[in-house]
Amino acid sequence: MTLREIKEILQAEVLAGEEFLDREPSSACGSDLLSDVLAFTKENSVLLTGLTNSQVIRTAEMSDIIGVIFVRGKKPDNYTIELATIKKIPLLTTRLPMYESCGRLYLRGLKGCSEV
Repeated sequence: MTLREIKEILQAEVLAGEEFLDREPSSACGSDLLSDVLAFTKENSVLLTGLTNSQVIRTAEMSDIIGVIFVRGKKPDNYTIELATIKKIPLLTTRLPMYESCGRLYLRGLKGCSEV
């Protein structure tokens, strides 16, 4: 599954990194605790979160996360979008809540970080 397919499944809007949507995450992680993201995510994952600050991008970079999806229609500020663009981390936003977003991806075959 590619980030482009995830965009369609979640009816998401691309905020940054349209050119990187052919990346294929091996798993997904849904969390609003960046300490959990650092501790439990696997490299090559996609992160679903309600946090919109720049620390999300820095955490994604440190964890080798290949894309970030903001849930509940949240959008980061311009600085965070610019940072993601510089770091080549695609950003998407979906109106769906975290639970439903993760569920849709899991049903379509994207594994959670505990399964990789």
